[in-house]
Amino acid sequence: MKFMKLGSKPDSFQTDGDNIRYVATELATDIVVNVADVKFYLHKFPLLSRSARLQKLVAITNEENNDEIHIHEIPGGPSAFEICVKFCYGMTVTLNAYNVVAARCAAEYLEMYETIEKGNLIYKIDVFLNSSIFRSWKDSIIVLQTTKSLFPWSEELKVVSHCLDSIASKVSIDTSKIEWSYTYNRKKLPSENGNDPHWNGVRKQQMVPKDWWVEDLCELQIDLYKRVVTTIKTRGNVSSDVIGEALKAYASRRLPGFSKGMNQGGDTVKYRSVVETIIWLLPTEKSSASCSFLFKLLQAAIVLECGEMGRRELMRRIGQQLEEATVAELLIRAPAGKTTIYDTEIVQDLIEEFVKQKSAKTDCPVENDFQDIRSPGFVSDASKVKVAKLVDGYLAEIGRDPNLPLSKFLDLAELVSSFSRPSHDGLYRAIDMYLKEHPGINKSERKRICRLMDCKKLSVDACMHAVQNERLPLRVVVQVLFFEQVRATTSSGSGSTPDIPGSIRTLPPAGSNASSRSATTNTEEDWDSVPTAEELKALKGQLATLRLRDEARGVTNSNSNHDTKMNAEKLAATKVKNLLISKKIFSKLWSSKERQSENSSSDTSESPASTNAEETKSTPSRSRRHSVS
Repeated sequence: MKFMKLGSKPDSFQTDGDNIRYVATELATDIVVNVADVKFYLHKFPLLSRSARLQKLVAITNEENNDEIHIHEIPGGPSAFEICVKFCYGMTVTLNAYNVVAARCAAEYLEMYETIEKGNLIYKIDVFLNSSIFRSWKDSIIVLQTTKSLFPWSEELKVVSHCLDSIASKVSIDTSKIEWSYTYNRKKLPSENGNDPHWNGVRKQQMVPKDWWVEDLCELQIDLYKRVVTTIKTRGNVSSDVIGEALKAYASRRLPGFSKGMNQGGDTVKYRSVVETIIWLLPTEKSSASCSFLFKLLQAAIVLECGEMGRRELMRRIGQQLEEATVAELLIRAPAGKTTIYDTEIVQDLIEEFVKQKSAKTDCPVENDFQDIRSPGFVSDASKVKVAKLVDGYLAEIGRDPNLPLSKFLDLAELVSSFSRPSHDGLYRAIDMYLKEHPGINKSERKRICRLMDCKKLSVDACMHAVQNERLPLRVVVQVLFFEQVRATTSSGSGSTPDIPGSIRTLPPAGSNASSRSATTNTEEDWDSVPTAEELKALKGQLATLRLRDEARGVTNSNSNHDTKMNAEKLAATKVKNLLISKKIFSKLWSSKERQSENSSSDTSESPASTNAEETKSTPSRSRRHSVS
């Protein structure tokens, strides 16, 4: 804190109660100045020699034969006027960051210019501000805070603009040149914690972090803070991520409960202004603010009922970096009156925003998309994979809500159905969670939700769970079992999981020519029905015995990896088909020959995005090899 003392005489200004001020002197006072509710008993000569306004006021009172002057609009009130009076009397006056602006505005009001007397109060205060206050980091902030109660005087005298320039210039300076003190409690440097691995007993010069200034500016009210940050951004010397960190620190300081999710209450109007201003101040650069911070802002904006424009801006920015989000951040509580636990509409908007922005970018060539499908481990767009996994996790959480409509679940899942991902374990978990919490859904709905999943992208553990899952339709269990069998067969070959052959997709009966409408309907109903535990056990037991005994002769010894894969598919498909035909529980699952092509395209549980490129390129002879007429 910088101080300035004016005058040399001892302080002889006396008070009598709360509302009377006078100078202890042998000379009788000859004028009374009323400032607000305080009376000052003073002498005319020292006042008139330095204040042009007092000269005019005294002249008016003399004409009216009155010895009292009334001043009600002086900035700073009685305390600022007292500083000016003491200066006129030559008494010692102490100026600091807390009272200098009030004194400067009061001196301006009293017209204490150099034209009245050299070395007058205005001149001395201006020198003090420029040579001391504006050169101090913390004093500049304190002075800026005091200007708020002195508008419009402080604005017209350019005190505010000088403070803004002083603060912004110090924020923009090279950190190696910072020698003044600052507040920094958010993160301690390793050397400050005593954990510096290079500590050798010799204290080294502390490295100044780039965001050293962030906490000190949190002391400012939101309107002044907005002006400071705007000035800093205009200078362009501070990176956008540091600006984002500053806004995060301010929100944490000014919004109660911000870090843990705001609750409605307190000064809603004030907090709403803070949130809307922070949104307005966000840098335009992507990732200048973390996704976590943006989600907290969005929740605060929802609770405080901020304007739609601010909320849409947050949605747009979150959509740009949705891959950085976590499932917990997506779990936004539904507003009062909603039947569901979580607000799925907001999450759907965020995903749509992500999809829209990603689609606007230049996509990879078509051949790269096919490469992505052929090799699930290869990802052309990592952000899409992350968002797909994020949505899978979110679906698993909201699937626990007994009031969640299936349409909401499907809408969210289908938004990312085109995003290729190496594993569908997360999606399977979400589907299973929904089926568990909604046992009353019908066969058609159960079929729709299971078609989201690609069975050949399930891990071994997920397959083991699925084949014992009594909540899955029969067709899904059979497909999982088939792929498990083929995976075991081809583990020593190409190592890739083949597509479902047509015979396994449609599972038509050998030699069946039934074509009645009722038979077809019954077949579909049985095929989409949920198998019993006994049926699952019987099917699993027989498949376990099919170890493909001729694998060594017909598959393993093949010189071609392609032939290995083809032979394994053909052998596995034949044995699984024969097994199904032999089981009484599948005796009613056969549809007419005319329905085979329809079932082949519509009854698979594969998602549209997971269609295998090799199947697309398969020859007619291969298709015939896997079909049964």
